[in-house]
Amino acid sequence: MPIFTRNSLSTLFLGLALIFAFSVISASAQQVPNADPKVDYKSSLNQLSTLYQTEVDRLEKQQQQSKTLYQDGLISRVDFENGEKSLEEARARVEKVTKEIALANQPAPVLPPIIGADITASESNWTTGNARVDGLIRYYGKQYGVDPFLIYCTMSQESKFSSGATSYKGAMGLMQLMPDTAARYGVTNPYDIGQSIMGGTRYLKDLLKMFNGRVDLALAGYNAGEGAVMKFGNTIPPYNETRNYVRLILQRYTKKQSS
Repeated sequence: MPIFTRNSLSTLFLGLALIFAFSVISASAQQVPNADPKVDYKSSLNQLSTLYQTEVDRLEKQQQQSKTLYQDGLISRVDFENGEKSLEEARARVEKVTKEIALANQPAPVLPPIIGADITASESNWTTGNARVDGLIRYYGKQYGVDPFLIYCTMSQESKFSSGATSYKGAMGLMQLMPDTAARYGVTNPYDIGQSIMGGTRYLKDLLKMFNGRVDLALAGYNAGEGAVMKFGNTIPPYNETRNYVRLILQRYTKKQSS
């Protein structure tokens, strides 16, 4: 069988294996009603690591055979180099998930105490239902110069205040941080309430600064990514999900501001 055909089948089998692995992980999580999101996250990473390393081992053996075939003139240079590329990609996947495991295993930073003594009357009429979450929202809002009520409204729309929330796109935690965004802001465990609020607040701060204080564009960037906002000339991207997202949050946020 030609090398390129074997590589194509290998990629197909790996994809099917990944889909099966995620299905098993998802099913397991659904069967355990009180599962710890942090434990599930680490377990998923470890299973992926094992799967990726198995694929690397298989490709290394295959490539050793291909090298002999290439030297004997039985396969082309293109076929051999395609095999090398597949091996490099597999190794890169192992390296990436290894870094994610290292981040997930880092101890959580020391979180501040609940801040609540200096809450003004205008701030006291909203709550997530969790005093610690409320306190952290106010703490990080004050630290990074973001209106705590905007953080609250964003969190409500993102996760409905569920710290274990995970979207179908892979966003995690109270503030629904994507893996790349979490890494950008030093969040090692997206399901930790303090880290999630810190990372989400810093992201909102940067978006507000990027778009000159425009709350609507900052929210659009939070939902669709700042690149999408800039792509459409610093306007809300023409995506129904994003436009509804911005509309719903602003409806709540501006109503509170004008009351």
